[in-house]
Amino acid sequence: MKLKLVFFLLLTAASMVATAQKAAVSHVITHNRATIICDPSKGEKAYPSWGVFPAEKVPVRKVTMHLTLGSPDSLLTAHWDYLDHIVLRRKGGTDGPQLNYELGRMLTPYGSVYNKGWSWKWQVDVTDFSPWLRDSVEIVYTHTGYENNTVGWALTIDFEIISGPPVMTPLGIVPLWNKGYKYGDAKEKIEDHLLPVSYTTAPGASINRIRIQHTGHGMDRPRGCSEFCSRWRDLKLDGHIIDHRNMWKDCGGNPLYPQGGTWIYDRAYWCPGDLQEPDVIDVPVKPGRHEAALQMEPYTATGNVQAVENISAYLFQYSAPHQKNDAALEAIMVPSDEQRFFRLNPASFNPRISIRNLGADPLRSLTIVYGTEGFEKKTFHWKGSLSFNKTEEILLPGEISEKDGVNTFSVVLTNPNGKKDAWTGDNARSTSFTAPVKLPSEFIVQLLTNNKPKDNRVFLVNNKRDTLFQKAPAQLEAKTLYTDTIRLAAGKYTLGLTDSAGDGLEFWAEPRNGDGYLRLFDMKGNLIHAFESDCGNGEILSFKAVPGFAPDTNIAKQAFSLYPRSVTDQTQLSVVSNKLSDMTVVITVDGVVWQRHEYRSIKNAVFNYDLTHLPTGRIVVEAFMNGVSRFKGRINKRPR
Repeated sequence: MKLKLVFFLLLTAASMVATAQKAAVSHVITHNRATIICDPSKGEKAYPSWGVFPAEKVPVRKVTMHLTLGSPDSLLTAHWDYLDHIVLRRKGGTDGPQLNYELGRMLTPYGSVYNKGWSWKWQVDVTDFSPWLRDSVEIVYTHTGYENNTVGWALTIDFEIISGPPVMTPLGIVPLWNKGYKYGDAKEKIEDHLLPVSYTTAPGASINRIRIQHTGHGMDRPRGCSEFCSRWRDLKLDGHIIDHRNMWKDCGGNPLYPQGGTWIYDRAYWCPGDLQEPDVIDVPVKPGRHEAALQMEPYTATGNVQAVENISAYLFQYSAPHQKNDAALEAIMVPSDEQRFFRLNPASFNPRISIRNLGADPLRSLTIVYGTEGFEKKTFHWKGSLSFNKTEEILLPGEISEKDGVNTFSVVLTNPNGKKDAWTGDNARSTSFTAPVKLPSEFIVQLLTNNKPKDNRVFLVNNKRDTLFQKAPAQLEAKTLYTDTIRLAAGKYTLGLTDSAGDGLEFWAEPRNGDGYLRLFDMKGNLIHAFESDCGNGEILSFKAVPGFAPDTNIAKQAFSLYPRSVTDQTQLSVVSNKLSDMTVVITVDGVVWQRHEYRSIKNAVFNYDLTHLPTGRIVVEAFMNGVSRFKGRINKRPR
């Protein structure tokens, strides 16, 4: 047997405080920019790869699976939102037993608007599978779908492993359900196949953890199940409901936006461009025999019967937590340059962190020391009530100090419940963040409303969260240009746009809503910032107002509008810029160029394009300014 050994890097992270324990961090990369394409003949294609994980004797504290999809080197970026599975197939070499444990579930983004060099990184905690992520392990990425081999993804899977004392002792796993179950089919009822599972409590077990990956797919009548219908699910243990939830997800807040398809539409517990976060339910247990069961909301389709509930679930048995007082810093959300926190950053004030209680005692108090490197640190005394394994996001007071460019922000947790933390190796983190932009203290705000202005609100707040300016829904009329001059004192501010319908100021699949924008100009009329109109739930801009500041007009700023994007014949592209540039517009269908237009010395202009002779389907319009791609938008051409 010859294993494909991949990168295994062992790094020792220096502690951020003198008394902190050191956390040894290792990385196992099983897929390194592997090219992923569909197999249309089968509807799925598996990409297996082996990795060498820590030996059995190495204590493991936490395992995080990072998954990156990017534009492939030699193909166009794939288009569709397909369901992909990341599975631990076996451990111990090719002769090892087949396990087929689903570690994660990726819903691919609509990638037609992403160029070469684009990538996006997600992550999910897979610590529950750490007893099997040992020695030689085969990880399989299964890509579903029916696209041809001219498009694909560059896939990287990187397991980040923190060595340290386990929070609990793992005592075993019970596979529960792992299948696509028909839903709404009167001839094959889901309750006849989604059967209860019996198991026996392992000796010494104190906690059962049920981990569920669950997504709905298909498009039936009358409710559009399962992809576009909201339905509830109950998890039962010994006949008692221990978890009830509505299987529905808001997609307008997706950090990855815009995308080249219907990314804003809420779905059946998933969104395009998302590594799904599993449901994790911890319950105390007693010795003996028990039964776990899932129940779906009763439903019968009347037409186009095709709904499927794709479920994989496992029950992990654990000892009681080893320590009473054990807090962990899960993430620094603000400030951060991490892509998963894209919608929250850059930020000017109120750092945001996520903590987790890993101790048996409820976490009721905590000391948090935080700040930007090179500036004075701040201290915050948090109080609350956080039970075992629960997380909480904490807004920290004060402005975020920074120098121009990239900064480092650090956070340290101490004194959980006024006691010494049992293991401080996960109490400290640092993150890189880019300073918010500088703007002149006087500038002009232009808001062009679309046909649904009552969905929108524009607001400006200072570091005390006082509202200094706003355009409330009641003030707005359809298809109206509002121009306001803003005058501010020196300081830090946030300008925000919200959309209560979750479809932004413009969305290609809803041409009846019209086309709007939110843009900022200096007092000379030069564009200094443009909000993304296709922004779903909205967008924020944090900035530092500097009296007398003059933006560098040698650095190009452009704003584009392409409307309509659902067409039969014509579309219009407008561009607003702060400087003259040569412009090239390329119109492609499935990667084939159908039109190319060249323009010289363009600053503010509107162009009309006749698409009558182009085929129906997905059309991509890309604008290059002085040879650099600055805009890429998707059009859907309908038959006449």
